[in-house]
Amino acid sequence: MAALAVGAVSSNEGTALSDTATSLEQTAQMDVNTAARPVAFAGQTADAADFIALLKPRVMSLVIFTAFVGMLAAPGGMHPVLALAAITLIAIGAGASGALNMWFDADIDAVMARTANRPVPAGKVTPGDALGFGLTLSIASVVLLGLIVNVTSAALLALTIFFYAVVYTMWLKRRTPQNIVIGGAAGAFPPMIGWAAVTDSVTIESIVLFGIIFLWTPPHFWALSLFLKKDYEKVNVPMLPVVAGIAATRRQILLYSLLVVPCGVAPYFMGFAGMFYGVVASVLGAVFLGLAVQVWRGVEKADRKLFWFSIIYLFGVFAALAGERIVEGLMV
Repeated sequence: MAALAVGAVSSNEGTALSDTATSLEQTAQMDVNTAARPVAFAGQTADAADFIALLKPRVMSLVIFTAFVGMLAAPGGMHPVLALAAITLIAIGAGASGALNMWFDADIDAVMARTANRPVPAGKVTPGDALGFGLTLSIASVVLLGLIVNVTSAALLALTIFFYAVVYTMWLKRRTPQNIVIGGAAGAFPPMIGWAAVTDSVTIESIVLFGIIFLWTPPHFWALSLFLKKDYEKVNVPMLPVVAGIAATRRQILLYSLLVVPCGVAPYFMGFAGMFYGVVASVLGAVFLGLAVQVWRGVEKADRKLFWFSIIYLFGVFAALAGERIVEGLMV
């Protein structure tokens, strides 16, 4: 009887363990299946901070800064109130495109560690609310900029939103390793918009400012993608390191760095920036190129160094241009 009792207990324990293992396997499988799609809305009440996060404040700060420099660099001037309105609307338009990007990319954002806590995949804002928020701000910013400032700047802002939300996010990002190269145009428009807000025109000078950011974007983001390669592999986004490999990416970083450095000093040689700008752009460009060479040679952690310094580079050259204009204004 004791033997039968022990056997019965063992049998029951085996059944329980088997059921537990099966349950764990099913749970794990559910986790794998749900990892590739957005987290379901958790029923939380979104607050203002969640909607502000949709606007990508860090990206927006760069947009505000470069657009402001474009306005300062442009010949002529604007009434301070009008200038403030223009900068605000440009920032709102850029933020709107960020909200549309988060709405569309919620599925891959939920998988990548860097983006998993964004409002939509985290379940704080519903996809519908993010879409409506982005569309409303997009339309309002473009229309108001056209009515308050001028049509040229409004048209460029509309192009920026379309390029980032549709051309880059919906079309290029998941289809080609050149997504950053072509899609980078969206981030390069703000100084051109700022210039157009003052002059109601697009000139070679504003195109050069556009070119600095356009050529800067690939080495900046490819450096990031080198040390986040596994994240992009998880979500099947064809970033260059994933598709072409690390060696090819390093070569492309060096190639674009060789292009962005001379473009960075072009404002001095074209006469719409002074000696101070020329020196700053040359020194920063030399460091940028040196780090790109290190990345090309495969020096450890050079990709991280280039990524972070590239931010300093872009801020530095635009700050130098702005500083010159401010000093010139004070001396008049």
